[in-house]
Amino acid sequence: MQERPIHFYSDGYKLEGTLYLPDDYQEGEKRPAIIPNSGYQGFNEFYPRLFARYLTAAGYVCLGFDYRGFAQSEGIPGRVVLDEQVEDIINAVTYLRAQPQVDPERIGLIGWGMGAANVIRVAAQDQRVKAVAALNGFYHGERWLKSVHSYVEWRKILHMVDEDRLKRVLTGQSLLADPFIHYPLDPDTDDYVQKELAPLSAFGQKTTIQFTESIIRMNAEKVVQDIAPRPLFIAHGRDNALHPVEEALSLCEKAREPKRLYLIDGKHNDFMYQDHPVFLDLVDALKAFFDDCLREHDNCKNILTC
Repeated sequence: MQERPIHFYSDGYKLEGTLYLPDDYQEGEKRPAIIPNSGYQGFNEFYPRLFARYLTAAGYVCLGFDYRGFAQSEGIPGRVVLDEQVEDIINAVTYLRAQPQVDPERIGLIGWGMGAANVIRVAAQDQRVKAVAALNGFYHGERWLKSVHSYVEWRKILHMVDEDRLKRVLTGQSLLADPFIHYPLDPDTDDYVQKELAPLSAFGQKTTIQFTESIIRMNAEKVVQDIAPRPLFIAHGRDNALHPVEEALSLCEKAREPKRLYLIDGKHNDFMYQDHPVFLDLVDALKAFFDDCLREHDNCKNILTC
């Protein structure tokens, strides 16, 4: 694939990214386009680029970028607020629609992990998005966070969040803490992270406690019905111990048609390797979904119900 460094602005911050073009792209063409979005502590150079490698081979233009505050993008170091990442994606859509290589009426989104709820929320409010795929996410922040902590731990988290809110009001600063203090990784995911992600220089920076509050306030399930009649693809690992499969089932139940549920034969990211057969199966399902939705004109005739 061809790679062209780009940047755009979101709330005044300069966000760095890459425009990924198919090898056979010819100047003057307008192709359908997809924005693959990272999850928590993710970067354009990792999953967005991985998805782009296969999607450009299928003829799509892709845009990968780093959220504000990550990698080389401008922003306040350690500040992760989900509402702000949603705004970054909306601004990425605006940027992509203005590119001469892109058909502005055929743009889709992919969200991985924590980014899955981000793209649900973007598509629910932004009619410019024509199809959306949510992969291995959680969609009701308070419910998910409570599910991975004991009652005593949950009460401590709420107390810490309340104290931090007061600190922000009085001092303008949120406390920086270990990025996984309230986002505990299951053993399999942690093993993957230590091998594949931790060596990246930008990975693992301390994160403000305000991030936890933004999780508690996030409820993508509340707005998922607003995506219809545009199509929705929900994929989730059957044995995902970080974000339980019940998150996907609950989202799918609340979504309207057209929608499709795809269960991955894996965990959270144990299969997220180039040329891994489970990953290739997922990519094939994504390509079939976007081919129906962004190349045809019958509004996803092959979408299956949850």
